[in-house]
Amino acid sequence: MNKFIGIGIENYKTLIENNYYYIDKTMMLKELSDRKGIVNLFTRPRRFGKTLTLSMICTFFEDERTCDGEKKDNSRYFTGKNILEAGERYASEMGQYPVIKMSLKSAKQPNYDMAYGCLKNEVITEFKRHQYILKENALSSYDKERYQAVMDGKAHDGDYATALQLLSQCLYAYHQKKVIILLDEYDVPLENAYFRGFYDKMIDFVRSLFESVLKTNDALEFAVVTGCLRISKESIFTGLNNLSINSILSNNYAEYFGFTKTEVEQILEAYGISEKLPEVKEWYDGYIFGETEVYNPWSIINYVNTAISESNSFPKPYWSNTSSNSIIRDLVEKADEKVKSEIEHLIDGESIEKPVHEAITYDDIYRTQDNLWNFLFFTGYLKVTEKRFQNDTLYLTMAVPNREVRYIYSNTIREWFDRQIETCDLSKLHSGI
Repeated sequence: MNKFIGIGIENYKTLIENNYYYIDKTMMLKELSDRKGIVNLFTRPRRFGKTLTLSMICTFFEDERTCDGEKKDNSRYFTGKNILEAGERYASEMGQYPVIKMSLKSAKQPNYDMAYGCLKNEVITEFKRHQYILKENALSSYDKERYQAVMDGKAHDGDYATALQLLSQCLYAYHQKKVIILLDEYDVPLENAYFRGFYDKMIDFVRSLFESVLKTNDALEFAVVTGCLRISKESIFTGLNNLSINSILSNNYAEYFGFTKTEVEQILEAYGISEKLPEVKEWYDGYIFGETEVYNPWSIINYVNTAISESNSFPKPYWSNTSSNSIIRDLVEKADEKVKSEIEHLIDGESIEKPVHEAITYDDIYRTQDNLWNFLFFTGYLKVTEKRFQNDTLYLTMAVPNREVRYIYSNTIREWFDRQIETCDLSKLHSGI
């Protein structure tokens, strides 16, 4: 019997325990160990496996304890996986480090107080996960009091902005091992705050949270931070000389987010639908990370799950949803004649060339149309076909990756036309796209 397809499962242990199909990405653990980056930032489009990757990293490296301080054995989750074939040096690192893990995606809330409250709760949850360290005498009475206050939700707001630093120092004191820190979806609070109108307050909190734990922290072994965009001008990463940036333009780690051609062929063969490869390629291939060809993993998993139960099923735009495609709607609605023409060219399968800057702020997105194209590229709505460097600026020739994304563009334009008809905005229709 074939393994189950796990739709939307982002917990590595759950995938392995429940016998879900898993494409082995564990050699990323070897690369992390070999490269020795202190703070590793990975930017990838949404639903390309960032959260699952952090869960795998945590499961492998963490010296996980019960509430009574008893050590857990997570080695069974890596039985038969590639990392254990890489050599004893890597296997010996399994279960050796305290780990702090935190997702910031819960901060997608309508106002600052709710967003801050969600992030505060994430911090409290992580303190509770490690409360076993309070049962012994590794901590000073002062640190125990501070720890308890944070965990009870009674600390001052400023204490939560630096709480991860406190937790890392307490874990270091208890384990006598430096700490691995995993921060997921770091840019979600910033994007949400920008569009909701409380950007300045949120950036101050996130900056304090990051600087305190990632900058000049003697308790830090290494950190992995994930998001869709690299955002540096806000000074979130100020002074981090040890920051290693891995965007979709980087060759490092390129094959670990998304599925490679070989991996897609393997999953189709495993479920007896290899004949569907040309259709899958047309709809879900086309991304280039570094120099590696990558398929959209979310769409592939959903496609296979549907195809094995409905033999006559058709491909669908699984990656599409209205909330995350607002940036394309904004592009269409604010487009001048030149941009409208470029959108038409893209939908027709042609390409455009634009200057690309990896570090932009949300304030920058609407300053020029070029910045909006930047945003579309780094969030997966465009792919690179050619590169050139001129006058200290990187220029990319870009195209729509596949039919799925082309559908998103086309559908967004249709919705725009419908809205103009409903509001009788004939002047915009006359200028037309």
